Amino acid sequence: MRSAIIRTDRYARGSIVFHWLIAVAILLNLAIGIGHDAMPRGAMPVHKALGITVLILSLARLAWRMTHRPPPLAPDMPMWERTAAATSHWLLYAFTILVPLTGWAMVSGGPVRRPLEWFGLFPIPYLPVSEAAAGAAHEGHEILGYALLALVVVHTLAALRHHLILRDSTLVRILPILRAPTPR
Repeated sequence: MRSAIIRTDRYARGSIVFHWLIAVAILLNLAIGIGHDAMPRGAMPVHKALGITVLILSLARLAWRMTHRPPPLAPDMPMWERTAAATSHWLLYAFTILVPLTGWAMVSGGPVRRPLEWFGLFPIPYLPVSEAAAGAAHEGHEILGYALLALVVVHTLAALRHHLILRDSTLVRILPILRAPTPR
């Protein structure tokens, strides 16, 4: 019988799966949300279903994160960078929950209720919100959506900085198909 080796230099498989499923769904949803005026009418039901999917996956990922410690940061990482990393990760958790929730509230209390379904497979119940709350949720959804986009860009640039400039294993920890870059 082989003994299991627990790797501490990479995220657990569950974390990696959650990360990339949510990342792909968010990128698709940001593209649909920002460009919905130029897209076919059928894009918004997909946007709503993806949003609910992001919400469910994000809640599951947060539960996973509470029970699975991430790998430690590099010991030589400056304190400002550790603080920035922790802050941005918790903001990503918050936005991946708040953006879908505000979208759900927005469509739930609007003056005209359009169908809300998960990819045409089953209906999603509306939240009990007033028309005024739905209007506020609409504004919040748009503002938080753009803030999420900015945070995704910063997060991606930081990961690329670590991989391409600092040449450390930060990106490899969440994308294990890559090898750590060789130091210059």
